[in-house]
Amino acid sequence: MKKTPIALALAALSMLSACNDTQQITSTPATTTNTVELLPQFTKRLDIYQEVTLTTDLSHLSSNQKLMLAKLIDAAKIMDDLYWQQAFGENKANFLAKINDPKTRNFAEINYGPWDRLNADKPFLSGYQDKALGAQFYPQDITKAEINQANASVDATGLYSMIIRDADGKLISRPFSQVFNKELTIASDLLVAASKLADDSEFANYLVMRSKALLNDQFQPSDFAWMAMKNNQIDIVIGPIETYEDQLFGYRASYEAYVLVKDQKWSAQLAKFASFLPALQRGLPVDPAYKKEVPGTDADLNAYDVIYYAGHSNAGGKTIAINLPNDEEVQLTKGTRRLQLKNAMQAKFEHILDPIAQVLIAPEQLKHVTFNAFFANTMFHEVAHGLGIKNTLNGKGTVRQALKEHASALEEGKADILGLYMITELFKQGELNDGELMDNYVTFMAGIFRSVRFGATSAHGKANMVRFNYFQQHGAFSRDVQGLYRVDLEKMNQAMTSLSKLILTIQGDGDYQAVSQLLNQQGMIKPQLAQDLAKLEAAKIPVDIVFNQGKKVLGL
Repeated sequence: MKKTPIALALAALSMLSACNDTQQITSTPATTTNTVELLPQFTKRLDIYQEVTLTTDLSHLSSNQKLMLAKLIDAAKIMDDLYWQQAFGENKANFLAKINDPKTRNFAEINYGPWDRLNADKPFLSGYQDKALGAQFYPQDITKAEINQANASVDATGLYSMIIRDADGKLISRPFSQVFNKELTIASDLLVAASKLADDSEFANYLVMRSKALLNDQFQPSDFAWMAMKNNQIDIVIGPIETYEDQLFGYRASYEAYVLVKDQKWSAQLAKFASFLPALQRGLPVDPAYKKEVPGTDADLNAYDVIYYAGHSNAGGKTIAINLPNDEEVQLTKGTRRLQLKNAMQAKFEHILDPIAQVLIAPEQLKHVTFNAFFANTMFHEVAHGLGIKNTLNGKGTVRQALKEHASALEEGKADILGLYMITELFKQGELNDGELMDNYVTFMAGIFRSVRFGATSAHGKANMVRFNYFQQHGAFSRDVQGLYRVDLEKMNQAMTSLSKLILTIQGDGDYQAVSQLLNQQGMIKPQLAQDLAKLEAAKIPVDIVFNQGKKVLGL
């Protein structure tokens, strides 16, 4: 059978490692030997991930929709290859070929390189040095001062460009669409081909617009098109989106993708909650100036089964809920879409959160650790990203720009604490009545133990360390001599309120010094907590999940 141009292009993708632009940003491997080995102290780390098969019922989809899913997964795989280049730089195949031990090689694939993402990015292979804070977005010898003093022609704070040196050593910026043009052209063609198979016209329009955005780095029009979709059964999040990988400044976005199938029943149950955002914004426990922005009311809230992760979303700890777009203008105009990844969430609850609770939560409060509470806490975390303030009050630009590399950690902390605030308010109003409020608080506490294990380089991990230490100082929980934790509902409510005010004020002020101080003083695991977390390791409770996924698994 004659292959299509897309099929031929995909077959050649592994040979594309290297257009000249890409070579300019590829780092020189730190090792000069033919093989690399696991450092002995990391032996126990190889088993911290629980494998989960990503699948769902596709029987209700049309034949065209199934063909479309296959093309979307192919496009997602390209995002995976691009992320390897952004995060690591060394050729993936050559790198993995140097690792003889299968378990170690698998661990390197999970981490997208030689650094343990859930252990402060420590190198776990011989011959590799510490990971550059700026990953491959900047020259490896760059300093913050050099970027801050760069010529105005350099896109110093851009989301969608790489900073490299020209032949004279001067800094210049190159847009992603130019650096990765060959790969992105293939991905763009796949999205166009998928659009022709779409049953939903709004989804087809989004795919076409997103295909164009990959080639010109103008993502806002496709973000608005994504917000306009209401009835699509299939979805894809694709492109350079989150900025967590850039730990130097937090400016530059990484390629990733999720391929999703909507859970119609659960989505119908969630639909009403987005309408509460404006009222909840007005009731935030902070001075009026910090809540004057009005969240977009065109937001929606849905549940999905995720069938494919790629790129940043698949590296190390796995996302179980999505709140997008990140564009502040889109958020203020239209709001955001919140996607709850139900099957991945269920896997984390069964394999990680519930076992953690059995070890660290007092027996009489174990009944309050439930999947429904975990789902609600995660859902309202994502909803809460839409609350608060996006632009500083004093002309420092967006919160993201003002707080730089600390913006993501503080934003995750805000979403966690305001999510709990929203749940508390909705229980008071009678809008939530599944279980009791104590379920959400105790499950929230167990969730802190789950997330602090993501480590100090994770925005979610930092946010949870801050919250644990803050809650401890305010008596939100107690710990007995057996090392079992009990939640104090009233004191946790008080701590939630005061921490919400603190975070929202720092964001509105764009106070870089204050957030640095907060993270430095509170964003650490203290000895007692480290001892308790060691119990989880001794009990062989996974830190996170890894996926058996793809077209073969789905029968596509």
